[in-house]
Amino acid sequence: MKKIVFFFLLLSFSAFAQNFEGEISYDVTYKSENPQLKPEQLASMMGNKQTYTIKDGNYKSAINGQMLQWQLYVKSANKLYTKMSNSESVFWNDASVQGDEVISAKVNKGVIEILGYNCDELVLECKSGVQKYYFNSKLAVDPALFVNHKFGNWYDFVSRSKALPLKSIVNSGPLEIHSVATKVTPKKLEASFFSLPAGVKLEKSPY
Repeated sequence: MKKIVFFFLLLSFSAFAQNFEGEISYDVTYKSENPQLKPEQLASMMGNKQTYTIKDGNYKSAINGQMLQWQLYVKSANKLYTKMSNSESVFWNDASVQGDEVISAKVNKGVIEILGYNCDELVLECKSGVQKYYFNSKLAVDPALFVNHKFGNWYDFVSRSKALPLKSIVNSGPLEIHSVATKVTPKKLEASFFSLPAGVKLEKSPY
């Protein structure tokens, strides 16, 4: 079950006419069919508040969990780095390794309004379960920036949405994760924001 939780949290966050640069805040909630992993336990362990920041194909996600602290995607390395509170090391995943398979995809227009944005819905039927994403073109992203980012089905999402999600529902069977945007803040960011901490110890992720 810990492996399932870890994998699905790796999923999951300029001017509006261009690629979005800035920050999106999300509330995160959980549903669990495992009686030993209650939603409130997952929220405490993995976090219920997420801040997702993006610029030029790099992104960082900070979350307030007691276990999961932050994740960083560095485009030049095509790696996703994850910091857990129970390890001094930062674990990395090769983002070219998908770890899943998208079986079918469907877009439904104008399904929901979030923060004043009229959102389309993308439904991905995957080997791991069903993933639903809600997005608006004003939060644009160039799919070419993530063409090698297969991990977590990310390229499967952005190649169809061409935008960032304002809401997502990721279902793996025993676990379902809901993320809903609470604030969108366009702002200019320094490239150094997406650098690993100096002297950090790196290890390949076991998951």
